[in-house]
Amino acid sequence: MTEQVVVAPVLAALVAAVLGLLLRRTPRLQRGVSVLGSLAYGAGVLLLAMRVAADPDTRLVYQVSDWTAPFGISLVADPLSVLMLGLTAVVSLAALVYSLSFLDREDARLAYHPLFHFMILGVTGSFLTGDVFNLFVWFEVMLMSSYVLVVFYSGPEQTRAALFYSLLNLVGSAVMLLAIGGLYATTGTLNMADMARRLAEPAAYGIDPAPVLGISAVLLSVFALKAGIVPFQFWVPAAYRAAPAPVTAVLAGVVKKVGIYAIVRLYFMVFAAASIPVSLPGIGGDSFLAFFGPVLFVTAAASILLGGVGALGQDGMDGLLAYSSIGQIGFVVLPLAVAATAPEFRVLGVTAALVYAVNHGLAKALLFLVGGAIRAGTGTDRFADLGGLAGREPVLAGSFFVGGLALVGIPPLTGFFGKFLVFDVAGRAGSALGLAVALVGAVFTIAYVTRAWNRGFWGEAGPAVTVSTHRSSLVAVAAGLAAVVVLLGVGVDPLYTAAENAAEAALDAQGYVDAVDPTTAAEAAADAADGSNGGGHS
Repeated sequence: MTEQVVVAPVLAALVAAVLGLLLRRTPRLQRGVSVLGSLAYGAGVLLLAMRVAADPDTRLVYQVSDWTAPFGISLVADPLSVLMLGLTAVVSLAALVYSLSFLDREDARLAYHPLFHFMILGVTGSFLTGDVFNLFVWFEVMLMSSYVLVVFYSGPEQTRAALFYSLLNLVGSAVMLLAIGGLYATTGTLNMADMARRLAEPAAYGIDPAPVLGISAVLLSVFALKAGIVPFQFWVPAAYRAAPAPVTAVLAGVVKKVGIYAIVRLYFMVFAAASIPVSLPGIGGDSFLAFFGPVLFVTAAASILLGGVGALGQDGMDGLLAYSSIGQIGFVVLPLAVAATAPEFRVLGVTAALVYAVNHGLAKALLFLVGGAIRAGTGTDRFADLGGLAGREPVLAGSFFVGGLALVGIPPLTGFFGKFLVFDVAGRAGSALGLAVALVGAVFTIAYVTRAWNRGFWGEAGPAVTVSTHRSSLVAVAAGLAAVVVLLGVGVDPLYTAAENAAEAALDAQGYVDAVDPTTAAEAAADAADGSNGGGHS
C-alpha cells in the first residue's frame, strides 16, 4: 500500500529547517515558523498514528521514486516507527518551545532553529527508512546537526565535548558504512524487507550466514555507540553537560532511541530468521538472536551498574542526569536481551523495552529541562550551591519530583509499568540474574534520585538559590511535560497497546516483506497455490 501521508513528518521537519535558514535575518519570524513547523510535524505524526491505529497490521509504504522495492527508496510506517515518532513529536515540541526563552535571541538567530529541525529530520528518516544504507544516511543527517548543537556555546568545555563526541561518532559511522558494504556483498541487497526474505532462505540465494553474523556483530557496536550503551558510553556525560538544556533533552529523550530502534528493527526482524551454521559454546539454539542475547545482557547489566555508580558520584545535577541516562538505557536493553534468548516471551520482552523507552524519553527530557531552568535561574547546577528550591520554586520542584518518580517507577506513572514489565519478562523467562540486575538498578535509581532531591530541592536554601531569578516560561514547559508523564501513566492502556502492537509488528518479518514488496508476496502466494494443485496452474 503506497501512502503519501508517510512523508508528512519528513516534509514538515525539512521545510521548517530550510525556512529557518532563509529567515535567519528576521529572528521573530524565524521563531514563529520554527514553532509552526514543530506543530505541523506533530500533526503529521498524529495523522500517521491514526491511520496505523485503525489496523495495527497495516504498514504504510511510500516509494520515493518510480523504482519499486527492493531497488527504490522505501519509507515504511508501522506501529513501531509510529510509536517512536510520537515520542519524538512530544519531546521535540517541548524542547523547541523551551528554547524560545532559554536561549539568547542572538544565539538562536545564528543557527539553532535550522539545526534543531535538521536533527529531528534525521531522527524521523531513521525511524521511517526501509533500507539499511538510508539508515546510515539519516544517521548522518541527525549526527551532523547534533555535532554543532553540542558545541553551540563554543566554550572550552563545549569544544572539548563536541570534539570527542564527533570523533567517536565519525569512527562509528565509518564502521557502519563498512558493515553495510559487507551486508550488500554478502546478501546482495540493502532493502530490509528483501534482506529478511533472503536470510530466511539463505540457500536459495546462495548466502552464507556466517559472514552475516560477523557483520551484524560489528553493526551492533555502532548502534550501541549511538544509544550510549556500555562500553560505548564515553561521549554521553561530556556531551550532555556541554549542550544547551533543550538539546540535551532531545539527545537523551529521542536521539538515543534511534540506536535502540535500529537494534529492534534489524536484529529482531531482519536478522532473526537467519540461523548460525555452527554450534557455539554456551549459546542455546542456532538463531542469530540466541547469539546476541548474552551480548545484550552483558551490555545492559554493565550500563545499569556503571550508570548508577556514576550518578551517585556526581556533584552536580547535569552530571547526575547524564550518568543516569546511561543506567536507564540499560533497563531498555535488558528485556531485549531476555527476549532474544527466550522466544516464547519475545513479544513481552520487546513490549517492555518499548514502554520503558517511552518512559525514559519523556522523564529524562523533563529532568534535563528542569535542570536547565535551575541553571538559568541560579547560574549553577552544583548541589553544594543549591538547596531549598522546593520552597522557592514549588512548580519546578514538583516537575522534578514527577520525573524522578517516573525513573524510580512509582505508580501510577509510566515508569512503574515499564519497570514492572522489565521484572515481569525476566521472571517469566526464569532469568534470576536478570532479576538481580534489575533490582540492583532500581536501588541505584532510588538512591541517586533521592540524593538529587535532598541536595537540590530540600533543606536550607543554598547561596545560589537565595539570588535565583524566576523564568516562568521555562517552568511552564517543564510543568506541561510533567503533566504528560502523569497523564500517560494514569491512562497507560493506550501506551501499552501501542507498544504491544509495535512489538508484534517488529517481530512479523513476513508481514513487513509483504507490505514493502507486494510483488514478492504475490509470487509466494502463486507458488503456494501451485504447490496445493500439485504443481499445476489454477
